[in-house]
Amino acid sequence: MSVSSRSVSPPGPDSDVDASDSSSHIKVFRDGSRKRRRLSPSLEDQIHPQSSLPTSSLSRIKAKKTGLLLKDSGEPDSVQAVVQGKSSMSFATLGVDPWLVASLSALRIKYPTGIQKAAIPQIMQGRDCIGGSRTGSGKTVAFAVPILQAWAEDPRGIFAVVLTPTRELALQIHEQFKAISAPQSLKSILITGGGDMRAQAIALSQRPHVVIATPGRLADHINTSGEDTICGLRRTRFVVLDEADRLLAPSEKGSMLPDLDTCFSILPPRTERQTCLFTATMTDQVLALKDLPTPPGRPPVFVCEVDTEVLAIPPTLQQKYLQAPVTQRESFLHVLLLTPANLSKSIIIFCNRTSTATLLEYMLRLLEHRVTALHSKLPQRDRIANLARFRAKAARILVATDVAARGLDIPEVELVINYDVPRDPDDYIHRVGRTARAGRKGESVTFVGQRDVELVLAIEERVGKKMVEYEEPDVNLETRVIRDGLKVVGEKKREALLQIEEGRDVVGNRKKGMVKRAKR
Repeated sequence: MSVSSRSVSPPGPDSDVDASDSSSHIKVFRDGSRKRRRLSPSLEDQIHPQSSLPTSSLSRIKAKKTGLLLKDSGEPDSVQAVVQGKSSMSFATLGVDPWLVASLSALRIKYPTGIQKAAIPQIMQGRDCIGGSRTGSGKTVAFAVPILQAWAEDPRGIFAVVLTPTRELALQIHEQFKAISAPQSLKSILITGGGDMRAQAIALSQRPHVVIATPGRLADHINTSGEDTICGLRRTRFVVLDEADRLLAPSEKGSMLPDLDTCFSILPPRTERQTCLFTATMTDQVLALKDLPTPPGRPPVFVCEVDTEVLAIPPTLQQKYLQAPVTQRESFLHVLLLTPANLSKSIIIFCNRTSTATLLEYMLRLLEHRVTALHSKLPQRDRIANLARFRAKAARILVATDVAARGLDIPEVELVINYDVPRDPDDYIHRVGRTARAGRKGESVTFVGQRDVELVLAIEERVGKKMVEYEEPDVNLETRVIRDGLKVVGEKKREALLQIEEGRDVVGNRKKGMVKRAKR
């Protein structure tokens, strides 16, 4: 599909020019010319040139070489081996208690994946652990099983604290702990933002066995609740950081490190607890734990990276890109969702901003797509309800920000669309990891403009595989956009913007507390 065949009218002087606009158009705008110009170099040539751009020249990219892209070790992919029934090891051979083996079997988890084989025995031996494995490889089971086995031998107080970066992931881990521990009387609680602080404080003071929390809300309880509420945290035996790369990221905006410091100030010292870090993307901050001095009498930190020898993404994932000018991106999205190959698929659309996600949700609903949204600007009850609708397939499409990119396990997702190219290649890995989970097939499509080429190159270097251009038999997306997309999408986009400006919800009802605009 050639970019040169697309005619895109230049925006007016008051229009915002997105980073996805082509350099050819920018030159036209500076010259003041209204003449359309042919974009002579195709995007394929720019994305995969004869001599690719060096990583050091990427000004907006934090190039990361964390040792994920190594030579093939010759070992089979552990997730594929489990799916194909070629795994020769069972949980019983790892030393897992029979009641846990039976519980996992009831959940159709019969054979351990690579990360589970490596981490479970070491954690049961009392070692701190840093575990890295691709998305969808079963990292939650890798730390839940040894925690539950140790708890069953010595049930007491707050036995484990699990910290996660997002509320949705915390809820999912909470449900998984309850499911695996169903034969026992484990009591776990959820401490996340959006919930009633008073009810959470009461539950925390009753000494649950497992606390699953986001750092911000747990830090609020530590700072504001009384000693009777938080004293149980001082005797915690296990501390787990899931999605540790995000929790430990030192970014200036949205950093969780201050809240983590508050949480660790109340937790036992390293000599009196086991610490486990799990992530799909190893960073220097995550690996820093192994460089800390080993406490006397404690074994060294166990570090393992599994199934990342060749790719940082699942091998069953097909990565594709679609050339879409920023001024017509909504039209290309609408048409892509309606092609024969995608019409019945369960789809997640990722955006970089909550405002973009809100606009797409309103617009796609007006275009009669079954759509819902998940982002940080939604109330907690709406976030839970929308995710439940998507899981139950009441909504076919989920429009989300990176809140949904971490850890969520929705096996039915068949297609991930990157409406905006992520600025960090690690975010791309987590986004596309929502599909092709546990050995299933999946597909990702990234919308790419002329100025996104450097971002795509950095992503390809990070994951170790090049994207291919999106093609579908007997489907010409460009023709469909011109014939079926531009007019109707333009109308519905204007209508969606008006609804948002008037303070109406996605179904068109005026939100509570909104004041009607005075007539002029």
